[in-house]
This record gives sequence, structure tokens and C-alpha cells, in this order.
Amino acid sequence: MCTASNYLTDNHYFGRNFDYEISYNEQVIITPRNYEFIFRKIDDIKSHYAIIGIAAGIDEYPLYYDACNEKGLAIAGLNFSGNAVYQEYKEGMINVTPFELIPYILGCAGSVGEARKLLEEINLVNINFADELPLSPLHWMLSDNSGEAIIVEPLADGLKIYDNPVGVLTNNPPFDKQLFYLNNYRHLSNKNPANTFGGDIDLDEYSRGMGGIGLPGDLSSSSRFAKVAFTRANSYSDVDEASSVSQFFHILGSVEQQNGCTFIDEPDLYEYTIYTSCYNTNDGVLYYRTYNNSQITAVNLNNENLDSNDLINYKLINEEQFNFIN
Repeated sequence: MCTASNYLTDNHYFGRNFDYEISYNEQVIITPRNYEFIFRKIDDIKSHYAIIGIAAGIDEYPLYYDACNEKGLAIAGLNFSGNAVYQEYKEGMINVTPFELIPYILGCAGSVGEARKLLEEINLVNINFADELPLSPLHWMLSDNSGEAIIVEPLADGLKIYDNPVGVLTNNPPFDKQLFYLNNYRHLSNKNPANTFGGDIDLDEYSRGMGGIGLPGDLSSSSRFAKVAFTRANSYSDVDEASSVSQFFHILGSVEQQNGCTFIDEPDLYEYTIYTSCYNTNDGVLYYRTYNNSQITAVNLNNENLDSNDLINYKLINEEQFNFIN
């Protein structure tokens, strides 16, 4: 399970918690403009926008989990088990596989508006990457430098596109239901509430934070959605880069999963937050930290040769970095 969010100060920030029980040797992959994208059912693309993101550790093809292009459009794919439906080939549509969606959209679109136009013509074809790598059931959140965000969901009756006014996505249920559930929390506030209990009972304001009583704290996807939506909506930071990036990690840190708290079917296997990403989409910088390395690491898209033909790979730094001061 996962959580994605965006955040606006002077720049636009976008990222996600990647929560899973198994790591696939994730790495930062930069796809330069002239790396040839080979597609299963449409024409290959030889020239496109440069892309930076985190992907599975497969060298020959960037299987992005989340990414951002040089124009500032960012996207993340999140687990959508039990709801995602991929289709058969459809004549007259742009037939791409789910693992090709991020490269195709980020390669061709520079904004959410441009991506929306492409998505209206896309059919997600049910074709596995390989026999040993079947498709994951996914839905996607996209956002750009304006802060506009949309959700894309492959359902049985076709690809649905939703405006996303809260800038957050988790997993199940479908996004329209996640958004509706926020009605249950409309009474929450970052301020302590007035005493409206009734009966002239003198009730104590015994703690700060009482305006948030009822905000869920469990690790289910619906609860994480409400928690991050509330945290993001009430977040405050200075607008400089260090403050903005730090606050973004705190927003997603409000729902990070600790190893051992979410049991999976197999013995000694638990879902946990393998990494958290944060993109400054204006500047093309990817920040990340991992479960075993809480130091923030940065990779700048624009420090590379973006006109080359070859993928650029950086393994995630996954060992804790201690800063001794004596």
C-alpha cells in the first residue's frame, strides 16, 4: 500500500511513500531525451522529455514507480488491488500497457492539461512486462507546477479521470469514495474546539490538539487518506527549499509504516515504508530517504547530460548515515 501527495510553497513538491513487503532493488533512474522508448502496441518514441524517478532495479527498461519530467509534470502509481481492470486491445485508441503509462505520459506531456488530453485516448492493455513480472493493479496521481492534480483509475467500464482537490491519494476504495469519506471528518480543526456538549456542563480543555480528536491513526488506506489530507491542508512551513522539503517529508511521515505493524500472509514478512520520495518539480530535483537511511539524499535531473541515449542509474543509499558532532 502507498500514499502520494503534493505540496505548494514557492515551488511545487510531489512524492509518495512506497509501502510494500519486498524491495525490488529500487534505484533512481534518469531517462535522457534520446533514450528510445520501445512500446508493445504503439510506435516507439526516439525523442521525448527527460525524466527522473524511482524504478525497479531492472537495467534495460525504466519500470517507474514514481517520476517527474523536465517540464514539471509528476506521476506516481499506487496499488489498486481488486479494482484495477486492464483491457484488451482496442482499435483507434492509444494502446499502452500499464508499465508503459508513466514513460508515455511523461515523455509526451508537459502539464496535467496535456496529460488529460492524452489519457482521454488511452486504453490500458493487459500485457505483462514479462512472465516473471506480471502487471500490478494500479491507479495513478498526476500533478504539475501549478499544483493541479488528477487521479487516473482503470475500472471495468474504462479509464476514469478525477480532479483531485485535496492533492492526496492512497489505495482502495476508488478515489471518488475516498474523497466522500472526508465528509466524516469535516468537524476536525487545527484549533481546539468550543464546548458545544450541552447541558451547561463545564468541560475542560485539558490538552492542545483536541480539534483533531477523531482523526484516524491506523494504517488502512482510507485512514491514511484522511490523515494526510488533514495534515497537508493544515501544513505550514517557510517557503525556502530546506523548509519546504522538510515539511513535505513530515506530511508523508504522518502515515509511514513501521516494519512489524502490518503483517502479510507469509511468516516474518511485513509491509513497511521502503522509501519516501519528494520531487521539486520546478527544479527537477528528486529527494528521497529509505527505511534504513533517514538522511535525505538528492539527485538533480539537470546535472546530467539530458541529450544522451543511455539510462543513468543511481542505487538508493539504504544504510543509515550518522552525523557525529563530537
